[in-house]
Amino acid sequence: MISVGVDLGHRSYEVLVGAGARHALADVVPASARLAAVVTQPGIDVGIDPGIEAERFLIGPGEAAKSLSTVEELCRGFARAGLSRRDVVVAVGGGVVTDVAGFAAATYLRGIAYVNVATTLLAQVDAAIGGKTGVNLPEGKNLVGAFWQPAAVLCDTDVLSTLPRREWASGRGEMAKYAFIGGSPPGAGFLELPLEEQVARCVGIKAEVVSGDEREGGRRMLLNYGHTLAHALEAVGYGPEGGVDLRHGEAVAVGLVFAAELARHLGRIEDDRVALHRQVVGQFDLPSDIPNGVSARALVAFMGRDKKADHDLTFVLDGPGGVEPVGGVGAEDVLATLSSMGCTR
Repeated sequence: MISVGVDLGHRSYEVLVGAGARHALADVVPASARLAAVVTQPGIDVGIDPGIEAERFLIGPGEAAKSLSTVEELCRGFARAGLSRRDVVVAVGGGVVTDVAGFAAATYLRGIAYVNVATTLLAQVDAAIGGKTGVNLPEGKNLVGAFWQPAAVLCDTDVLSTLPRREWASGRGEMAKYAFIGGSPPGAGFLELPLEEQVARCVGIKAEVVSGDEREGGRRMLLNYGHTLAHALEAVGYGPEGGVDLRHGEAVAVGLVFAAELARHLGRIEDDRVALHRQVVGQFDLPSDIPNGVSARALVAFMGRDKKADHDLTFVLDGPGGVEPVGGVGAEDVLATLSSMGCTR
């Protein structure tokens, strides 16, 4: 078992990574808790035991469940169950579950403790760590939420053995992102490590960034590398619930290549650096092309509502000093880059 600390003063916590990590749940539930609200989805059955009385709450599948109505339904259920401020929410599932359950925990009774039991690669390497919780609006992804740190995160690599191939791809999109912001030459070398070390490596990178910038005031924006286009693609319907089945991590992979192309268009990097992005994405066995028929202007409209934006178009881009946030990018530059990648104007 590997333990990775997220150092946030009195809000610090441990992320446990390895085979059987979920069985440590009873040890990390706050001592004050007498009731656990276990939030999960149909079909997820990983055999958890919080060590206290528990009531199960189901949310729907996919991104459609990331809504304010789901949060309201959960909070009303918590109230009917008698969940108190001293009790705990346990999120068991992937990124959708941890995002929604975490936001419900952040808002119910103005904030109660929660623990994440991450059951997908995407959640284990990224979504379940760092305390960013939230839901979507029709106008964009993750536009309503809160920073609310979990009491602990359990990443049991045993439960990944049954993941469908596309879910592996979704997690590997986030891993490819870490290959560019991890402080070492970009590459897919850590795929050669044992699985729990791959997960722990990603968790360690994210923990270090979050510990230095909890509320995304600066460096934490790096964790959104590739996500500006990815979220726009998902918002216009290029996701599992839309017209094209493009998983989140696959969209991030496409977003990494787009970010490199945009950085080259702006004169920040050269051709060889763009080629490196395509090479690394390919090593993770991920797509690099924008799906056919996507409107560049529709994507730009959603990009303008991205959380990083400050009344402008803001991207995380590669450059001479490495990956960094870049504001004030011109819409025509973005449109030109999208067009060069096959989007319709």
